[in-house]
Amino acid sequence: MVAEEHHQNFPNQEKTGDVRKLIKKRKGGRLESVRIKIIYGDTKEVKDKLGCHTASIERTNLTSRTMNGQLVRKTLSFSKELRFLKASSTLEDAIYNFTRPVKTLRVEVANPRDQARWQQRTPAMAAGLTDHIWTVGELLTTVLVP
Repeated sequence: MVAEEHHQNFPNQEKTGDVRKLIKKRKGGRLESVRIKIIYGDTKEVKDKLGCHTASIERTNLTSRTMNGQLVRKTLSFSKELRFLKASSTLEDAIYNFTRPVKTLRVEVANPRDQARWQQRTPAMAAGLTDHIWTVGELLTTVLVP
């Protein structure tokens, strides 16, 4: 992986943070190399903050767009007001974190007898915020303290 520095002056650069671009080179349908191009910001700081790849960020964006119709590109269900977008995003985050088990967070059961080998867990369970997978009804009738 090669990093190159290329600085540009953008308005309000201090508010927007650092920006990078991944340039992927393919040969015969296979990924041959990945190059990181820093648009602006310090190369070391950008790598320290964001790492080398954007896969985790892109995966999170895809999950959000799949669950929240207002984030889908070229859609009729966009939010006309920012408060509606914030509300739908908050609901989507709560549903994802409390009601949806994530395969990579599951843990192996110590002595599986008549039950499954794996215990499914949500991100909230992995963070220690709850001890069970919530239903959407339970989520909507519980007051969550931020």
